[in-house]
Amino acid sequence: MAIITISRGSDSQGKEIAENVAHRLGFGCISREILLDASEIFNVPELKLERAIHDAPSLLDRFSSGKERYIAYVQTALLKLLREDNIVYHGLAGHFFVQRVPHALKVRITADMGDRVRLEMARRAISEKEARRLLREDDEQRQRWSLWLHGIDTSDPMLYDLVLHLKHLSVEDAADIICHTAQLDRFQATEPSRQIIRDLALAAEVRAELMEMIPSLDVSSESGNVHIHGKANTFDPAKLALDLRKRAAGVRGVKNVDVVLEPVNIFNG
Repeated sequence: MAIITISRGSDSQGKEIAENVAHRLGFGCISREILLDASEIFNVPELKLERAIHDAPSLLDRFSSGKERYIAYVQTALLKLLREDNIVYHGLAGHFFVQRVPHALKVRITADMGDRVRLEMARRAISEKEARRLLREDDEQRQRWSLWLHGIDTSDPMLYDLVLHLKHLSVEDAADIICHTAQLDRFQATEPSRQIIRDLALAAEVRAELMEMIPSLDVSSESGNVHIHGKANTFDPAKLALDLRKRAAGVRGVKNVDVVLEPVNIFNG
């Protein structure tokens, strides 16, 4: 079957739609769980990961190589879950990580500000003015977050296979459309498409494992053959390449490791 990622703004009923779709299709439904998984896997306090969603980029700047670490940890946890297929994921940047996966149906849910304001007012028991302010701040922060971390505007419709506006659609209507689309042949998993996500997950895990050695590395995988490319700010790039190769080889699923390090002039003149 398919993987479904649902992106939405606050109070756009994306959570309700995701749960409805998962129930109808018999899929698993995940969101915040990836923060828990990333927290446990990499021994990073969950609160820091959760706050980073709302406070980026300022919070991440406080960490050493915060941007790269955060992407690697969350990407690894999410892709490990998505390897199983038959999953609906709503929230945190799922569509960014599965752009190359053919059986991933990427959905964007939008809603009128007036409708969102009414939901926010009811949910928080606050005034219309305060609800509107909070929603605008949240929208702006989400946009800054996606632009800063990924260089992509999460509201760009070109990122998605399906964009649903809830002005004249109910939660049930939206779920109907998504369920129908997810069952099209185009979004059925095949062995080649499953291999793509396995390779993405393995590359993300290797990259996360090597973060302490070199924060910025390009890592890819082809059926377990891992390719690592980066820049070496060291007097002994050969030793660093060997250390990277040994550590990467220890990740389960890695068959071979190829490391290419470009020298960096550590002298400024």
